[in-house]
Amino acid sequence: MADPNVLSPEWDVELTEPPFRARVSRVAHRAGGSELGASLFEVEPGGAVSPYHVHHGNEEMLIVVAGRPELRTSKGRRTLEPGAVVAFPRGPVGAHQVRNPGPDKIRVLLISTMHHPEVVEHLDTGATLAMLGPAEGSVFPVGTDVPYMDAVISAMEAETK
Repeated sequence: MADPNVLSPEWDVELTEPPFRARVSRVAHRAGGSELGASLFEVEPGGAVSPYHVHHGNEEMLIVVAGRPELRTSKGRRTLEPGAVVAFPRGPVGAHQVRNPGPDKIRVLLISTMHHPEVVEHLDTGATLAMLGPAEGSVFPVGTDVPYMDAVISAMEAETK
């Protein structure tokens, strides 16, 4: 297998429907990485890399390879230039979303630590993702959360039934 190349990638995933409208090459995985993730996204106009979200277990970094993506953070929205590098620390200060307002395709490289389990919050919907691995986990929508001790008591009561 040839080494991955961000200038002429082999695409692993093609998401043609809104809201994503993107292709993804998992370049770190293709290069043999396991503790460091890197994914190249090519996003069509009107598409996005992900919802507005925050990671509680992993740090991410964005490198703009081509085009002018829009970055949303807790400080607002701004347009990034080709070559821009932005870090997203863990926790609320690192909340972010990358989208392509158009008119041309964009390419961005997202690099991250790969600590699991990981907790990700989708801030616009209030959903919480408990991620056990890179592609596995559970989603907890708003209203399904219960206080920690109530969950522990319910589990203990279930054991006695």
